[in-house]
Amino acid sequence: MALLKAAIIGGGHIADQNHIPALKKLADHVQIIAICGRDIIKAKALAEKYDIPQAFDNTEDLYKICDLDLVINCTPNNLHYEYTMQALKNGCHVFCEKPPAMTAAEAHEMDALAKEKSKVLAYNFQRRQTSEYLLLKKYFQQGNLGEVYHIKANYLRRRGIPGWGNFTNKTIQGGGALIDLGVHILDLAMGIIGYQAPEKIVANIHDFIGRTGGKGLKGQWDPEKFDVEDACFAHLTFPGNKSIALSCSFALNQKEEEIINLEVFGSKAGANLKPFSIQTEIAGELADITFPHLADLDTQLKNTEAFIHAVLGKESNIATAEEGAILQEIIEKIYLSAQQ
Repeated sequence: MALLKAAIIGGGHIADQNHIPALKKLADHVQIIAICGRDIIKAKALAEKYDIPQAFDNTEDLYKICDLDLVINCTPNNLHYEYTMQALKNGCHVFCEKPPAMTAAEAHEMDALAKEKSKVLAYNFQRRQTSEYLLLKKYFQQGNLGEVYHIKANYLRRRGIPGWGNFTNKTIQGGGALIDLGVHILDLAMGIIGYQAPEKIVANIHDFIGRTGGKGLKGQWDPEKFDVEDACFAHLTFPGNKSIALSCSFALNQKEEEIINLEVFGSKAGANLKPFSIQTEIAGELADITFPHLADLDTQLKNTEAFIHAVLGKESNIATAEEGAILQEIIEKIYLSAQQ
């Protein structure tokens, strides 16, 4: 089988530390033949570091010169739509960083074009590949939890406002804690409760700590340039009287430095994601079923592999273009609810 030919668009940290190393480990299936970034010097340096044959500073030359099968879109949030649409129009499968886009309309348009072109468009929600979540999905799919009717989804940092990059810039990012962290844990919750549009959303967002300024676990941030939310709380109600309580924060006055967890409540049993455990009743007695420490997986590698499987027509648990559009619509409605 011929190797899939790939290009990386966006030569920043996420490409260097996540996507390129993962693709290099899948060299039996895919070959990176080009990298494209705004800064040609940085693009060439990254290409040299990873022995990538070609480097570009514009996508027009990239598509003109290179015969590509797939593109990894590592650009900032506000460029996801532009470069994903361009790649699809040039006949490429696309693996795009999260969130899908800046608006729901863009995400739906990306989904529609991928279907029209018969190409795989997927999003990098790599937390789907953690050992705990894979086990949770297994127990759920086997019916051990019964009907799941409520989930608490938390991705909370005590002082974790990034002091680098564009994370506090709404124009580039589209939002703060919700669009950077909340999308990850919401994706996991939706994977259990069902990827569908909610019937009702009530939300609040806050920026008390971000607007004050300071230094935290992710460095020092400038309060004058902070125009996103540092915390978001939302209640989502779905058909069938199901619900998700979502909480996410860059900064929150809580005890723990960081909480990333799902608490799942079903008619037969409940589950806690981290550490993974089952709460149920056996012979009329309350029972907590605990598990040994689960081995950590290379979640980026597993998620990139899932994308390659989807491209090859194999079974995959990758976040699809359709799921991405649904998720983006929910994110948009959470912000709208909070503003109203």
